Amino acid sequence: MSIAIFTASGYAINLTSNKGRVDSDLDKILVTRSSMPGFQEYVDEIKDLWDTHWLTNMGEKHQKLQRELKDYLKTDNLELLVNGHMALELILQAFDLKGEVITTPFTFASTTHAIVRNGLTPVFCDIDTDDLTIDVSKIEALITDKTCAILPVHVYGNICDVDGIDEIAGKYGLKVIYDAAHAFGEIYKGRGVMDYGDASILSFHATKVFNTIEGGAVSFRDDRLTGVIRGLRDFGIEDGENVTAVGANAKMNEFSAAMGLCNLRHIDGEIEKRKKVYERYMDRLEGIKGIRVRHPDGDTVSNYAYFPVVFEPQEFGSDRDEVAKALAENNIFARKYFYPATNEFGCYKGKFDGHPTPVAADISRKVLSLPFYADLEEKTVDRICEIIKRLKIQT
Repeated sequence: MSIAIFTASGYAINLTSNKGRVDSDLDKILVTRSSMPGFQEYVDEIKDLWDTHWLTNMGEKHQKLQRELKDYLKTDNLELLVNGHMALELILQAFDLKGEVITTPFTFASTTHAIVRNGLTPVFCDIDTDDLTIDVSKIEALITDKTCAILPVHVYGNICDVDGIDEIAGKYGLKVIYDAAHAFGEIYKGRGVMDYGDASILSFHATKVFNTIEGGAVSFRDDRLTGVIRGLRDFGIEDGENVTAVGANAKMNEFSAAMGLCNLRHIDGEIEKRKKVYERYMDRLEGIKGIRVRHPDGDTVSNYAYFPVVFEPQEFGSDRDEVAKALAENNIFARKYFYPATNEFGCYKGKFDGHPTPVAADISRKVLSLPFYADLEEKTVDRICEIIKRLKIQT
């Protein structure tokens, strides 16, 4: 026999389920959904490509998007690439680094892979328990005569302790390259986030706050890197007859650039909608014992990229995996983002340093990114939160 109760939000919870399943005929709710312009707007943007037949290699769309992003992101030097991963690989190569790079294991695979694929050795530093970015107090102890750079990550849009990192880098003569894939358009202490460090990279993947379908960018302080990055992006070809570096094919195509031009027109409105989704989640979940959610730092103008929740099972009564399962039973798919920590990947087992990162390991087993995108409806947020709160009520 199935018994249903109705929540204050009007959603039926089936009590025959162990974890409070919500009966619904709605389609799957995924962890994210791409922001897109209107169909006709995109068609209008790309129609002149049929006249020019210039589809890639720094065409008009590429150049226009580059100019507009420089202005929007408040950075002087910015180059577009095929994706954020190649942006990171190529900026590491452009600096001609050798040795060890201090980084965080609490990140997407791309960050660590880019270091290793450049022949560099990742040295993993633990993370701060509050904002989940690299713990600056632990960096200096990891520096050796082989250290050449620090590669921190702005996690979920939480900005690293850029001042502390800059001080350490200056003291030891180290490059600082930020993985800012989560921090598109953010302002920190009055400066565009891309203005910090020696370089920063962005991802414009379809799931990001701003997307070009696939794409990425790198910004950098040294003007002389412009030619280097452009060369590496195009196989290392200097001109028609000279290849001066072992480069890659990392060019952004015109159709991706066109999508970026369209999406950039709407980005402020998209971020405002994301803020409302964030506020709805906070209103429903903040203050529940065993659930950790975080407000943006007071110095940061946030882009509201993600909604991560850390579940403390001893206080909440259910662990992260149980929450994910309960949501999935209701056609709602959250993401264990990031799990596992990259220093726990099978491909790196036994290959790199053994410095313990207990905070990163712990958080990776407790964090769950809930569905979050600009057009996520309030009633869906309420439904997700009711399922989560039902797990708490049962304990």
